[in-house]
Amino acid sequence: MPAKKPSSGVPGSEGMKVKVLKDGPYLVTGGVPLVEDSIIVDEDGDPVEYHRTREYPLQQSYALCRCGRTKDPPFCDGAHQRPRWDGTETAGREPYIEQAERIEGPGLDLTDVEELCAAARFCHRAGGTWNLTVNSDDPEARRIAIEEAGDCPSGRLVVWEKGTGRAIEPELDPSIGLIEDLQAGVSGPIWVRGGIPVETADGTVYETRNRVTLCRCGRTANAPFCDGSHMD
Repeated sequence: MPAKKPSSGVPGSEGMKVKVLKDGPYLVTGGVPLVEDSIIVDEDGDPVEYHRTREYPLQQSYALCRCGRTKDPPFCDGAHQRPRWDGTETAGREPYIEQAERIEGPGLDLTDVEELCAAARFCHRAGGTWNLTVNSDDPEARRIAIEEAGDCPSGRLVVWEKGTGRAIEPELDPSIGLIEDLQAGVSGPIWVRGGIPVETADGTVYETRNRVTLCRCGRTANAPFCDGSHMD
């Protein structure tokens, strides 16, 4: 399970950064911990938690493959140059909330940006996060909706407290997780969490969020973010 901590304000990601290199890898700097997290499913086949399956030695900087061709996963081995790979960034740069559809419920609201879906499927259990939100006057439905939205690695789904309008976000230590989907038999996206900024190849910065997922198969239509193409 990714390390979680009590709420303590702004995550300590100062100095950490992910830089998207033009037609190349993600350059990670600032001593960002790198781990592997596998999706665990219940008896019905629905994802319920992450299990830490590997911790890499801490490095001040490293380059993660973005094209999906490397022979040394998850690290770049220069395969994007043989032949040259087109890694043009296609994602919009609007803030999350400006892109989101809002689903209102009696106890919670839910925002959803479908194009950010990383196909992790935590939102499927117990009728789905959307139905749970609509029925969030029930304490159990509310609890599961919060849990499912918090386990959505891409931040596609965010639940909001009714009345205060406060986003209910998991507290995640700044780190990068490599998601392994054992049920689907595929390697999932690069999970950037804890408020680590992602900088574009042209030097601007995408909206810094608590959790985003970056493509590592090289096939996304929403580069650099994962769109679930690794499942195809």
